[in-house]
Amino acid sequence: MPIAGLGWELHIIRQSVQQRQGRKRTVGKYQIYHNGISQKNLEGTAVEAKGPGDNKVAGNGRRIEAGKYPLATQAGSHYVTIGYLISNDSDQTPKPGLELRQTGNRREILVHPGHGFLASIGCLNLTSALASGNTNIPFGDSRDRVMAAITDLQTFAGSAFPHHYGQPIDNAWVVIDGEP
Repeated sequence: MPIAGLGWELHIIRQSVQQRQGRKRTVGKYQIYHNGISQKNLEGTAVEAKGPGDNKVAGNGRRIEAGKYPLATQAGSHYVTIGYLISNDSDQTPKPGLELRQTGNRREILVHPGHGFLASIGCLNLTSALASGNTNIPFGDSRDRVMAAITDLQTFAGSAFPHHYGQPIDNAWVVIDGEP
């Protein structure tokens, strides 16, 4: 599914599956767009759970289906869009995150920082390139990339950006392509 070229879009193109000691993760590339124009330095690697994509069964531990999902501010105890901690400790919460909406029977599907092999039960972790399944997601890099995405979205939306948790973000989407 190509981007629409309208609004703020985080585009993820799934490319491959990596494995380590029986665990699997889906790896692709991401790029952020403003009205179809790619934004310099807002690109990298996206990491998700194993496939195939499934939005029908809640809590299934798989990646979500390829598609287009509207975004909202996250209102959780571990991840939030507003008021997150800036810490190098992956155990400290709340960490930065954005919530995907209209994910079928799946709930709390987020864009949030990863660490280790994968920190996701259907969510999306942003990071730098991962050479193989033996390469860990560096938490600080992943956190910085999620914070950069949130900051960019806030700047793009301007005064229309919600000031409360759990609110839809107008004209903001995650677009996911591919089912490797």
